[in-house]
Amino acid sequence: MKKIIISIAACGALAFGAAACGDDDSGGDASASSGGGDLAGKIRIDGSSTVAPFTQAAAENFQAENPGVKITVGTSGTGGGFEKFCAGETDISDASRPIKEDEEVPVCKKAGIDYREIQVANDGIAVVTNPELKVDCLTIDQLKELWNQGSKVKSLSEIDPQLPDAELTLFGPGTDSGTFDFFTDAINGEEGVSREDYQPSEDDNVLVQGVAGESGGLGYFGHSYYEQNKDKLNLVKVDGGDGCVEPTIETIQSGEYQPLSRPLFMYPGAKALKRPEVKAFMDYVVDNHQAIADASQIVAMSQEQADKAKSALGG
Repeated sequence: MKKIIISIAACGALAFGAAACGDDDSGGDASASSGGGDLAGKIRIDGSSTVAPFTQAAAENFQAENPGVKITVGTSGTGGGFEKFCAGETDISDASRPIKEDEEVPVCKKAGIDYREIQVANDGIAVVTNPELKVDCLTIDQLKELWNQGSKVKSLSEIDPQLPDAELTLFGPGTDSGTFDFFTDAINGEEGVSREDYQPSEDDNVLVQGVAGESGGLGYFGHSYYEQNKDKLNLVKVDGGDGCVEPTIETIQSGEYQPLSRPLFMYPGAKALKRPEVKAFMDYVVDNHQAIADASQIVAMSQEQADKAKSALGG
């Protein structure tokens, strides 16, 4: 575990579109089930920026044990990732929401792309502000008033006079993001419905920099990006109806952090899984989910979720 954490820190915010970094020996629990170093080939992965730190950690350490396998990890967003996946351009698609039955499934089916849905971790969408914008908790109704379509709210004091009276600069995921889909559905009541006068990006690191760089910065993105940048950000608790709850490993895994807790997925293609290097990588991911989640500061699956993922992946 020590070596995997060190290597993740060294990789930091390197562009995920490049080959996964790291050729040093992996250590700890994450070195098991890696295929014994006899594998070779290329594995192309793209999709959710929320899942990317987890995938990057897994890829780095799998490659260290299997230097003949080269893995690339892109971050075009969940929707962008499925576009590439259903076009046959990638082997595995990272997703922060399930594949859309009415839009994406038919595209994959028409192209003859079969797949398996494998949960790999959990996430809570973090609502954050610049440290100068001191906000302790927001209710889902207040978040809706702020982020709903047509909202003209420019200061939180317009929602509640007890909240800070400072001009807001809003940051959030772009429309190709699964985080955008999930947040708008959970908060605004309909997927894709959102105010448009905010600064969007499919790259959560850009959103972090935006919120941290503006005194009135406020935004939302995957919890792991807050964990990696907590010295630059203020984390806002969310009241889903039962009081203010902070997103933590415990509250996300248990589902107490509502309505912004969610599962994270990898979608390996059925044809790709017939290749030894792809099957070995996916086995590695599920077998070492806890160590990978710890290294990437993502919330791990419960044992029950891991057992289900192993069963879905097959022998």
